Amino acid sequence: MNNDTLHYKIACEQEEFQQIYSLNYQTFVEEIPQHEGNDRFMLVDKFHDENTYVIAKADDEVVGMIAVRSERPFSLDQKLGNLDKYLPDRAVPCEIRLLSVKEAYRSTRVFYQLCDRLVSYCLDQGYTMALISGTVRQLKLYKRIGFLPFAELVGEEEARFQPMYLTRESFETSTKAFQRLMTRKTGTLTTRSFLPGPVPRHTRVEAAFKRDATSHRSRSFLHEMEVVRKSLRDMTGANHVQVAVGTGTLSNDMVAAQLKKIPSKGLILSNGEFGSRLMDHGKRFDLTYHTIEKEWNEHITVEEIETVLQCDPEIKWLWTVHCETSTGYLYNIGDILSLCQKYNVELCIDACSSVGTVPVDFSQVFLATSVSGKGLGSYPGLAIIFHREKINPNASIPRYLDVGMYALNKSVPYTHSSNLLAALNEALELIDYIGTLNISKNVRRRLADEGIQVLGDEDYSPGVITIALNREQCSRQFGDACKRRGILLSYESEYLINRNWVQVALMGDQNEREVLDAMTMLIREYNSMLGTKVVK
Repeated sequence: MNNDTLHYKIACEQEEFQQIYSLNYQTFVEEIPQHEGNDRFMLVDKFHDENTYVIAKADDEVVGMIAVRSERPFSLDQKLGNLDKYLPDRAVPCEIRLLSVKEAYRSTRVFYQLCDRLVSYCLDQGYTMALISGTVRQLKLYKRIGFLPFAELVGEEEARFQPMYLTRESFETSTKAFQRLMTRKTGTLTTRSFLPGPVPRHTRVEAAFKRDATSHRSRSFLHEMEVVRKSLRDMTGANHVQVAVGTGTLSNDMVAAQLKKIPSKGLILSNGEFGSRLMDHGKRFDLTYHTIEKEWNEHITVEEIETVLQCDPEIKWLWTVHCETSTGYLYNIGDILSLCQKYNVELCIDACSSVGTVPVDFSQVFLATSVSGKGLGSYPGLAIIFHREKINPNASIPRYLDVGMYALNKSVPYTHSSNLLAALNEALELIDYIGTLNISKNVRRRLADEGIQVLGDEDYSPGVITIALNREQCSRQFGDACKRRGILLSYESEYLINRNWVQVALMGDQNEREVLDAMTMLIREYNSMLGTKVVK
């Protein structure tokens, strides 16, 4: 039974309700003898008009359901008498009824997924707890989901039920334990990562990383470092490159330390999170600079940049991201470089998300930065600094930030990681610009065909596709739901949550068929949250 073929929604079609009546009969007449049988083999719940049904479907077949209602009295009001004495003060309860899953889909994640959709629905409606009469046959499963028992058993001897309630807190506390249980029952969930870091890695890269570590002073390590640096120079056209142990933040700090040596003003461009971070780098190093700040994802034109350069001839450097990872916006570096050359301004580029994702030319760029993860497809942990001119050590710069110290020592002035270097060496042989571009075009086309709003167009980075969700959707809930299906999106950064965005990052080792299969599941989740008919 493949759970990936299932989708979940609020029942709204007459055919779905007919199947609900049939499933209701199978469960509460034939399996649990609560009601009398009939020759139609259909059971319409007495509260049907008040019920909202969350259902699981395999293609057009309803294979699971759970109903919720908020009108008092609840069934437990009649069974317990004074129900409110069992509930917390100021509780806003609803009642869960008619939980049923077809036998072939039991011992799978269907029950959990129904409860997950139910919790989301209840939160949207403002309910703080959900009450249920849980059959004693499934008490262990209810408890693993997070249901908490209260009061005594109710019902007839042949159909006994335990009053229970579920809150968001109890559900979230129990979720990890339940997922571990289902993993043991159904096998490890296959995941597909669309994170901008860490990115999925080719098996060759992983094998290289697992080799026995060697000394960073050994002849073999120094040779491999030279091979890696040459590969980086060849793929970017840079005259010089240094590799340090660290992240993109470190490499940008190293750029800021070099700019501090230039006794002039600068200009920083920002239309997203990482442009803003460059401004913060400049502030922390007490650099003097102008800024062109735009709303996120808003275009910064060459004409706007030229106007600033014309107004202040003291500007001698310009610093920008290449790919603004927070949106996928891709600056036209060629046009900006031509403008910088016209006004005798040095260009510096944060290319952490573009090197390895799109072709770049750093032959005339003063300073540029990247990392071993992201577009290069290796493990995070190595900071990369490209530079046009030879750089000598400078005693006024902290040792670890001094590009000149790395240049003097062939990128090995301090302790290095042979494992990270070996993995990067393998990853550099696997760069496939055309493959990434083709996958990205197909993903954009697939999402657009389903009416899903994506920022930008094919002029944006093929490595970052940003989805703007509708108002009635929540990026955190959507990202969580996709994660439970094995689709790892970028959505947990505060800047994405605040804008109700999620991202599909196509960096690292990506297989087109697997990517498009994952997009089919993503689209199902998207439509499920909207309550629309799901693609097959």
